[in-house]
Amino acid sequence: MSSVIWYLYEFARKSWAEKFADAKSGHDIVERPARFRDFPEVFKEYCIGCGACTAACPAPGAIKLVRDSDTSETEGLTYPVITAGACIRCGFCAEVCPTDPKAIECGENHLIREEFTILPVEKMFVIDDYLCIRCKKCMNACRVEGAITEEDNKIVIDQSKCIACGDCLKNCPVKGALKGIYISNVEEQKRIINLAVQKLEKAIEDNQDEIKVLPADKVLKMELPADELIEESLQILNNEEMVIDLIEKVTDRLKLRVITWDEEKCTKCRLCLEDCPSGAIIYDEEKGVKRDPDKCLRCSTCYQTCPFGVAGYYIAKFLLKRSPEEDVILITLKASNLPI
Repeated sequence: MSSVIWYLYEFARKSWAEKFADAKSGHDIVERPARFRDFPEVFKEYCIGCGACTAACPAPGAIKLVRDSDTSETEGLTYPVITAGACIRCGFCAEVCPTDPKAIECGENHLIREEFTILPVEKMFVIDDYLCIRCKKCMNACRVEGAITEEDNKIVIDQSKCIACGDCLKNCPVKGALKGIYISNVEEQKRIINLAVQKLEKAIEDNQDEIKVLPADKVLKMELPADELIEESLQILNNEEMVIDLIEKVTDRLKLRVITWDEEKCTKCRLCLEDCPSGAIIYDEEKGVKRDPDKCLRCSTCYQTCPFGVAGYYIAKFLLKRSPEEDVILITLKASNLPI
């Protein structure tokens, strides 16, 4: 009873009544600090489904790509969905979004400048100006404005804008004019390329006797099963897509010079010795004129110097042929028409 009286006495005080009348809530503790950006807003009609936003997001579960169901008239749109509870409002998704207008907007962030925006990609696409025919089909296929341009009659890819979607490569009509280069596992890629070249050189070396008698107007065709090369490459880099892509690039671009040596035609005139730039040809009174294949640069100087046809000079080209039964590397070899 005494406590009730005390409360009534306390509420009747003038000072309490004044504080009660002036009472108001303090600042909301969840008020957004000035450094925070807005929650990302998605405009799915602009999304190209490149996945750059999901790759750039540092918050687990904050963003994912979804795709609407197809209808009889249109294909379902692919676009990102933001989970507000996981989003940390860093704005990286909006920064890397390559579309214009952007499919994701997140307010302005003065700490991230456009010139320092980095798009996480595994492949870099480059143009081989020697093979490019300037048809501009890559430019027309590119979905990012300014990523592929023409400068001084050359087609140029701006790597800071390229999203590595690969549409340019799919539309290029010239094989090898546009290449997708993996920017990771560089050392492993070197080892696989060296392994492929060694295998091809060995395959040619094993057919030296057949090459020596090849007429100048004929082409020698050989096949090298590629399964062993692929298996050994996968032991170096356990990524089948990258391994096959590497081997295909090697076989597409590689052009091997092949030197044969027919000792039976040699008269020991030794004209080739002085001209050989690498010391690969030596003379021994008992053994005669010998060529060391490991030192040979395949420069063809001996072929051009020898008046008796001891040295033969050929060019080998390659092509990876894939099939469900067996992958093979097709090898064609013919006498060279100097210069190459």
